[in-house]
Amino acid sequence: MLNADAPRPGHGRARFWIITIAAVATLAVTVSLGRWQLSRAAQKEALQAEIDAQKKLPPIPQKEFLRLEKGTDALHRPVTLYGLWLGSQTVYLDNRQMNGVPGFYVVTPLAIEGSDQTVMVQRGWIQRNFNDRTKLGEVTTPVGLVEVTGLVAPPPAHLLELGTAATPAAAASGPLAAASSASGAAGASVASAAAGPVGSSAIRQNLDLEAFRAETKLPLRTDVSLQQVGDASEGLQRNWPAPALGVEKHYGYAFQWFGIAALVVFLYVWFQFIAPRRKANHASF
Repeated sequence: MLNADAPRPGHGRARFWIITIAAVATLAVTVSLGRWQLSRAAQKEALQAEIDAQKKLPPIPQKEFLRLEKGTDALHRPVTLYGLWLGSQTVYLDNRQMNGVPGFYVVTPLAIEGSDQTVMVQRGWIQRNFNDRTKLGEVTTPVGLVEVTGLVAPPPAHLLELGTAATPAAAASGPLAAASSASGAAGASVASAAAGPVGSSAIRQNLDLEAFRAETKLPLRTDVSLQQVGDASEGLQRNWPAPALGVEKHYGYAFQWFGIAALVVFLYVWFQFIAPRRKANHASF
């Protein structure tokens, strides 16, 4: 009479092959995902190398910049422009950090000389007043024709925003009118720019260039902005953070996937070979 608790013939072999197939499939998936993460890291490292190479190219002449139909074709290239600051349209982007300190990115339109184009310039960063977040530090906006050197950059990055959109700065009748208005305030404290609650002033969480162009009636380029470079000046710091490409994140994920693959191999060898052998050895005694 057969014992009901005894293993059926072939049961152990079937179990062995089921576990083997499952282990091989898991190993294939985890190794593939690890290799994919490494390839993504390599792509972003290549992108970073391309950005660094673009930054080392000679500055784009102003005439060439004005002829660019797609400013994105010149991203990260240096450029030198001449024009007038439209100081009355300055925007202060909140919750931006530099060197780990919270503050504002100061963004001002520049009316380019000899053209009907205006470009938004990320001029630099100022620290937040921790006692009164609507009180802005002093930023000097030069009057008259200025030379601005910077990198062609995407529009200012957007942060997660809750609530209603910010109201734009006061509309200008044109670049020259705004420049005239700005000249009276040059070198003065910009605290008055924050008069009123955040969201109805120049302090904003985000800046949409398309909306800003429509609201201010400026002939503003909306495909790119300019990120001013150079030493600290005019009350602004310009130690801009490098683009966050997330290379380290991909290497971290790859390490996790390869770690899981190694764990699968270890568990498979242990439970399929080592553990049964140890059990057989103990049973023989």
